[in-house]
Amino acid sequence: MHSSAQAGRSSGVRPIAAIFASLLILLLICSGSSAFAAVEPFPSAFRIERISVNGATLHVRVGGKGPAVVLLHGFGDTGDMWAPLAKVLYKDHTVIVPDLRGMGLSSQPASGYDKKNQGVDIAMVMDKLNVQKADLVTHDIGNMVGYALAAQYSDRITKWVVIDAPLPGIGPWDEILKSPMLWHFNFRGPDVDRLVKGRERIYLDRFYNDLSADPKAIDEATRNHYAKLYARPGNMHYAFEQFAAFAKDATDNKAFAATKLTMPILALGAEKSFGDQQAAVIREVGTKVDGGIITGSGHWIMEEQPAQTVSKVRAFLDGK
Repeated sequence: MHSSAQAGRSSGVRPIAAIFASLLILLLICSGSSAFAAVEPFPSAFRIERISVNGATLHVRVGGKGPAVVLLHGFGDTGDMWAPLAKVLYKDHTVIVPDLRGMGLSSQPASGYDKKNQGVDIAMVMDKLNVQKADLVTHDIGNMVGYALAAQYSDRITKWVVIDAPLPGIGPWDEILKSPMLWHFNFRGPDVDRLVKGRERIYLDRFYNDLSADPKAIDEATRNHYAKLYARPGNMHYAFEQFAAFAKDATDNKAFAATKLTMPILALGAEKSFGDQQAAVIREVGTKVDGGIITGSGHWIMEEQPAQTVSKVRAFLDGK
């Protein structure tokens, strides 16, 4: 009888203990995934400004003190991608991180997506923040906006780090366009908008999976974060407008390239993506170009190799 009662008590305790243990494990897993999620918040010292420029209102993160540095994102990301770099730089720089027009939390003008015009957007952001000169760090479509900014305002850009994407009209652009991996350059229109609506996560997964060295490096938190932003009404449509402007960008860039940039430039290609070709392309438009490789990375350098990217960028900006 005693044994039987003891067994009964034990059998009653075990499920409770098991449930408690499971809940504890789940709590640890959830807290761990939150702590180590790839999309980091910006330091609390950063503020958000809504800056009206050139027919658009840009969502801009601003923080730190010291020489200014502007960080520009591309497709598949927003300015949020730069949080790990901003966290390092803001201790001795004024860090300015906009979302490009039509992307992230910026407004969605009906036009103005050529990169020459968006270069003016960024120059006007600098004006509104009373920043005369700045270093520049760019990735993907941000490279194209960054080049247009540097070409039109060369006296205002002191150094440029350009990461893993070509420039329309420059170097082997016509050959690059033939790559079957780049079908999305011409993927747009009313039916495309309808096709992608509600499937933003699926669409973005294609880029994270196909253009990374290891798709697992872009975790679920990151994918869901950007899918939610690109699912905002109009955001995917206006992201497509960035690509629609490439023909005009190519014409503008060829004109810009007649006068080469003279500021120091670091051209970083991802080992499993644009590689050495990054520096080769940028040498077509600049006279002081150093090349480098983000090893073990595909296109998504801040998601795949953030520490290495931050280290290389910081060393160049510091003149090391």
